[in-house]
Amino acid sequence: MNWIHLSRAMLLACSLTFLGCPPPSGPTDAPDASTSGPDASTGEPDASTGFEWDGGYVPLEETGNWSDTGRLSPCTIVPGDNTCDLSTFNLSACNTDSLADASLTGQYLLTAREEDLTSGAYRSTTVMQFNFPSDGGTPRLGSLLMTETREGNVRLYTNHASFADGGTRRSALITCESPQAPNFTGCYAFCRNGQLLAAETVKSDRLLWRDGEAESSGLGLVSESRVDIGYPVDVYVTKDHAYVVSVNQGSAKPGGLTVFDVSNKAAPVKVKTIQLTGDAYWNGVWARGNALYVASSTKGVNVFDISNPADPLFVRSVPGSNLYTHTVFVEGNRLYATANGSIALFDITTPLAPVELNRYAAPPPYYPHDVFAVGDRLYVNYAEQGYDIVDVSNPNELRTLGNFSYPGQYSHHNAVGTFAGRTIAFMGGEGPGEHLRVLDITDPAHIVKIGSFQLRAPISIHNMLLVGRKLYVAWYQEGVRVLDVSNPTRPTQVAHYNTFRESDPGRGNYYDGAIGIRVPGDGYIYVVDTSRGLMLLREP
Repeated sequence: MNWIHLSRAMLLACSLTFLGCPPPSGPTDAPDASTSGPDASTGEPDASTGFEWDGGYVPLEETGNWSDTGRLSPCTIVPGDNTCDLSTFNLSACNTDSLADASLTGQYLLTAREEDLTSGAYRSTTVMQFNFPSDGGTPRLGSLLMTETREGNVRLYTNHASFADGGTRRSALITCESPQAPNFTGCYAFCRNGQLLAAETVKSDRLLWRDGEAESSGLGLVSESRVDIGYPVDVYVTKDHAYVVSVNQGSAKPGGLTVFDVSNKAAPVKVKTIQLTGDAYWNGVWARGNALYVASSTKGVNVFDISNPADPLFVRSVPGSNLYTHTVFVEGNRLYATANGSIALFDITTPLAPVELNRYAAPPPYYPHDVFAVGDRLYVNYAEQGYDIVDVSNPNELRTLGNFSYPGQYSHHNAVGTFAGRTIAFMGGEGPGEHLRVLDITDPAHIVKIGSFQLRAPISIHNMLLVGRKLYVAWYQEGVRVLDVSNPTRPTQVAHYNTFRESDPGRGNYYDGAIGIRVPGDGYIYVVDTSRGLMLLREP
């Protein structure tokens, strides 16, 4: 997968995260019974006990990720002009004087509203990355290097490409006005072979901290440790060690596994780095007893022996070849791993020797992104198919119990708990306009949306975990958000930490910022930020 390319079919993700297991008491492969109890984030006991929610709610209509609110800027496209240049745009209705206050530095997400070229009617909403390098280098729209032209306060950004067959492609972005600096609005046009193919109005969100927010509230930074390999995406914590996995960051920077001794929370020590030739895109990680499971893009699940936690030893890959595994999840003696278009179920009674039992698959071409499991229920974020609930009580007879779908969906991650005697799912989508949805899934055949929570619409959730009545969310450029969900119909933010800073090296991807998160019950929150590496936070 091309990390920079914004593809709805293969969005970057990490394994579902919550509590790590304490170290077993002996060197054997069998897990210590004292480490195998129910995870706190399954919602046991009932998370609403002693709090405000009585189980009542008003069902909410699901309308999708975007509600069209009209054009985003007063500029227009000149009819019949197919040059994708300055003459393509009509700025007569723009307050171009206001652009004097638009700094046009830093990093932005551009919400783009596409219009039908004939009728001008709304077609779709997308998001584009627009970056100005801090060193004064060339602006970039997505992966395109842009040439800047100025006319008064107006700035035009273009990219022109010619092909061997004589064809041409041209992208053009023009600024119109700045109703609230440093953000701006404008228009975008795309031409191919001298023909206008796309016309959009755009508005920007500069990736600064939200208006009025401090760096943090209710969370303090304890330590920060750089990850030198690949693009760090997920972490698992056990045996006083944090295991951080990375995916490839281009061909020159392969990913792998970085091991930190975190016995001293204020000063973690990097003790080992592991990379395997031809197999270094590792996106998810989990542990059970002395076994560490790493999601591999080529081998399925790589199994390591962590009897010596500072020195993981590779044991085997299961099933071992030509299998793209994006995320892994352990519940009891089951390991669940995404496997191409399916979910592979493994028996891990002997943790270092997983035995595949069966695979659950929805009709192709759907792609399972992540899973959560409690007892005999498997909850699958099935990307563009939505959210599936599966009966896995008999691994030889896997049954779909229900599905929740919505327009423009990319179901990405979830956590499930018990509130007021009801089974509640917190589901996060990934991609433009996605956000947190709260679902009553007590009856899987009749799933009801009962709540939602959203920050800036262009920025989506990556990972989340539920611990009691708190939902901990790794929210990309919004950093870490802690929500009180004791009344799940009204999630309320109670703490945050802004991990994202424009000045950090390597910033500039849509999938950027806080991405992996664990709360292993030792009083600390372990966060992976794509630039800053492993960060340990603490609540007061």
